[in-house]
Amino acid sequence: MSEYLNISELVGKTLINIVKSDDNDEIRFYTENGEVYLMYHEQDCCESVFIEDICGDLDDLIGSPIVMAEEVIEERPPLDEWDESYTWTFYKFATNKGYVTIRWYGTSNGYYSESVDFIKVKEESE
Repeated sequence: MSEYLNISELVGKTLINIVKSDDNDEIRFYTENGEVYLMYHEQDCCESVFIEDICGDLDDLIGSPIVMAEEVIEERPPLDEWDESYTWTFYKFATNKGYVTIRWYGTSNGYYSESVDFIKVKEESE
Protein backbone atom coordinates (compact mmCIF):
# COMPACT_ATOMS: atom_id res chain seq x y z
CA MET A 1 0.00 0.00 0.00
CA SER A 2 1.18 3.51 -0.78
CA GLU A 3 2.00 6.09 1.85
CA TYR A 4 -0.65 8.75 2.45
CA LEU A 5 0.63 12.21 1.56
CA ASN A 6 -0.35 15.78 2.34
CA ILE A 7 -1.88 17.62 -0.60
CA SER A 8 0.92 20.22 -0.28
CA GLU A 9 3.10 17.60 -2.02
CA LEU A 10 1.85 19.17 -5.27
CA VAL A 11 3.25 22.65 -4.53
CA GLY A 12 5.98 23.49 -7.03
CA LYS A 13 4.97 20.71 -9.42
CA THR A 14 3.60 21.36 -12.91
CA LEU A 15 0.60 19.29 -13.90
CA ILE A 16 0.14 18.06 -17.47
CA ASN A 17 -3.23 16.35 -16.99
CA ILE A 18 -6.03 15.91 -14.46
CA VAL A 19 -8.57 13.09 -14.80
CA LYS A 20 -11.74 12.90 -12.69
CA SER A 21 -13.64 9.62 -12.62
CA ASP A 22 -17.16 9.64 -14.06
CA ASP A 23 -18.63 8.56 -10.73
CA ASN A 24 -16.86 11.37 -8.81
CA ASP A 25 -14.96 9.07 -6.46
CA GLU A 26 -11.38 9.80 -7.54
CA ILE A 27 -9.21 12.29 -9.33
CA ARG A 28 -5.71 11.73 -10.77
CA PHE A 29 -3.02 14.36 -11.12
CA TYR A 30 -0.25 13.79 -13.69
CA THR A 31 2.96 15.84 -13.39
CA GLU A 32 5.47 16.78 -16.05
CA ASN A 33 8.02 14.62 -14.18
CA GLY A 34 5.97 11.46 -14.83
CA GLU A 35 4.51 11.28 -11.31
CA VAL A 36 0.89 10.30 -10.83
CA TYR A 37 -1.06 11.24 -7.69
CA LEU A 38 -4.46 9.87 -6.72
CA MET A 39 -7.07 11.60 -4.57
CA TYR A 40 -9.74 9.09 -3.51
CA HIS A 41 -11.30 7.37 -0.53
CA GLU A 42 -10.37 3.85 0.59
CA GLN A 43 -13.95 2.55 0.67
CA ASP A 44 -15.20 0.45 3.55
CA CYS A 45 -18.60 -0.91 4.51
CA CYS A 46 -20.85 1.85 5.75
CA GLU A 47 -19.63 5.10 4.23
CA SER A 48 -19.72 7.18 1.10
CA VAL A 49 -17.09 9.76 0.10
CA PHE A 50 -17.28 11.61 -3.22
CA ILE A 51 -16.50 14.81 -5.10
CA GLU A 52 -19.55 16.96 -4.51
CA ASP A 53 -18.44 19.95 -6.62
CA ILE A 54 -15.50 21.57 -8.37
CA CYS A 55 -15.38 25.35 -8.28
CA GLY A 56 -13.15 26.75 -11.02
CA ASP A 57 -11.64 25.26 -14.15
CA LEU A 58 -9.29 22.29 -13.68
CA ASP A 59 -7.47 23.42 -16.85
CA ASP A 60 -6.19 26.43 -14.86
CA LEU A 61 -4.03 23.96 -12.90
CA ILE A 62 -2.34 22.56 -16.00
CA GLY A 63 0.89 23.92 -17.46
CA SER A 64 1.93 26.23 -14.61
CA PRO A 65 3.52 25.34 -11.27
CA ILE A 66 1.13 24.80 -8.38
CA VAL A 67 1.71 27.67 -5.93
CA MET A 68 -0.93 26.67 -3.36
CA ALA A 69 -2.39 23.29 -2.38
CA GLU A 70 -4.19 23.04 0.93
CA GLU A 71 -6.86 21.01 2.69
CA VAL A 72 -9.61 22.71 4.68
CA ILE A 73 -12.30 20.88 6.67
CA GLU A 74 -15.39 23.01 7.25
CA GLU A 75 -18.50 22.69 9.37
CA ARG A 76 -21.54 22.88 7.12
CA PRO A 77 -25.01 21.32 7.13
CA PRO A 78 -25.26 17.77 5.76
CA LEU A 79 -26.42 17.10 2.21
CA ASP A 80 -29.13 14.83 3.59
CA GLU A 81 -30.83 15.36 6.96
CA TRP A 82 -30.52 11.61 7.62
CA ASP A 83 -26.70 11.58 7.44
CA GLU A 84 -25.59 10.46 10.91
CA SER A 85 -22.00 11.65 10.52
CA TYR A 86 -20.53 13.74 7.73
CA THR A 87 -17.43 15.70 6.73
CA TRP A 88 -16.94 18.50 4.20
CA THR A 89 -13.36 18.60 2.90
CA PHE A 90 -12.14 21.31 0.53
CA TYR A 91 -8.94 21.10 -1.50
CA LYS A 92 -7.81 24.52 -2.66
CA PHE A 93 -5.30 24.85 -5.49
CA ALA A 94 -3.76 27.82 -7.26
CA THR A 95 -1.42 28.54 -10.15
CA ASN A 96 -0.68 31.89 -11.79
CA LYS A 97 -3.58 31.04 -14.16
CA GLY A 98 -6.30 30.66 -11.52
CA TYR A 99 -7.82 28.98 -8.48
CA VAL A 100 -9.73 25.71 -8.15
CA THR A 101 -11.52 24.24 -5.15
CA ILE A 102 -12.48 20.56 -5.12
CA ARG A 103 -15.24 19.96 -2.57
CA TRP A 104 -15.56 16.41 -1.17
CA TYR A 105 -18.42 15.14 0.96
CA GLY A 106 -18.15 12.10 3.19
CA THR A 107 -20.86 10.44 5.21
CA SER A 108 -20.97 7.34 7.41
CA ASN A 109 -22.68 5.84 10.41
CA GLY A 110 -20.02 7.47 12.58
CA TYR A 111 -17.76 4.44 12.93
CA TYR A 112 -16.02 4.71 9.55
CA SER A 113 -13.71 7.20 7.91
CA GLU A 114 -15.08 10.09 5.89
CA SER A 115 -11.66 11.38 4.90
CA VAL A 116 -10.08 11.75 1.48
CA ASP A 117 -6.84 9.88 0.77
CA PHE A 118 -3.98 11.29 -1.32
CA ILE A 119 -1.18 9.02 -2.56
CA LYS A 120 1.52 8.83 -5.20
CA VAL A 121 0.57 5.83 -7.32
CA LYS A 122 3.50 5.48 -9.69
CA GLU A 123 6.29 7.21 -11.52
CA GLU A 124 6.38 6.59 -15.25
CA SER A 125 9.77 5.75 -16.73
CA GLU A 126 11.33 8.30 -19.02
